[in-house]
This record gives sequence, structure tokens and C-alpha cells, in this order.
Amino acid sequence: MGTPDNWRKSSYSGPGDGDSCVEIATAPTRIAIRDSKAPARATLTFPTASFTPFIQALKDTHVTRPTQPTRP
Repeated sequence: MGTPDNWRKSSYSGPGDGDSCVEIATAPTRIAIRDSKAPARATLTFPTASFTPFIQALKDTHVTRPTQPTRP
């Protein structure tokens, strides 16, 4: 894929300055994601057909923190 030049911010990156920003770049056969706060660091690259199952697996394994019991 080389270095993509079409990076765009995820719509799930949060309000304001997007301090939880993830960027995505697409190509005909690959999709790449990176942390916008550290764009020179590691980039995850997936074959296009693998990206949706990857995201679904993240959703399926998302663990919600249980609420803490209140103390009397």
C-alpha cells in the first residue's frame, strides 16, 4: 500500500480537538488505521475484505466495566 496520503479522522474520535483520534486511509485493496497523535508510529494495514470482520470482532469482544457496588 505504501504510505497513504488520504488519511481522514474517524467519526468516533470524540468532540473538540479529537484527543482520542483514529485516522483511516483506504486504497482499492487495503485499509490502514493509525493514531493521529503519533502518525509516524505503527500503522495497522488490512486487506479490504478483512477490515469489517476485524471491526466486528472488536465489537463482539468489547467488555463493559461492571458498576462498583456502593458502600453503606
